[in-house]
Amino acid sequence: MRRQPNRTRAKAAPLTEARLQAAVIDLAHLFGYRIAHFRPARTADGGWRTAVQGDGEGFPDCFMVRAGRAIAAELKSERGRLTPAQAAWLEAMAAAGVEVYVWRPSHWRSGQVEAVLSKSEAVTG
Repeated sequence: MRRQPNRTRAKAAPLTEARLQAAVIDLAHLFGYRIAHFRPARTADGGWRTAVQGDGEGFPDCFMVRAGRAIAAELKSERGRLTPAQAAWLEAMAAAGVEVYVWRPSHWRSGQVEAVLSKSEAVTG
């Protein structure tokens, strides 16, 4: 008797925060956004620092602009939490009329990130 091939689907690699970051940047470019993300660099003592002046601590992972829209997105793992500095930046940006989001891998998989970026005008609510 011949055995049937195993047709179970291979598990997809987990969508880490770094992979989510790369995917958001690529999608933002696809929809015509200019996007900024500031990467930290490793220091001589093995730590990580992002060179910044002023109130840079907690600045959102992605800042995107396109005609008529400005979006700030903090990217987190499914269980990741905002730091107080991150929450303060998002609150200040929202008060200034910037769309703000906290996106997790589940938002990517559900299509929510694409739905937000594909809209031609600001999302309210």
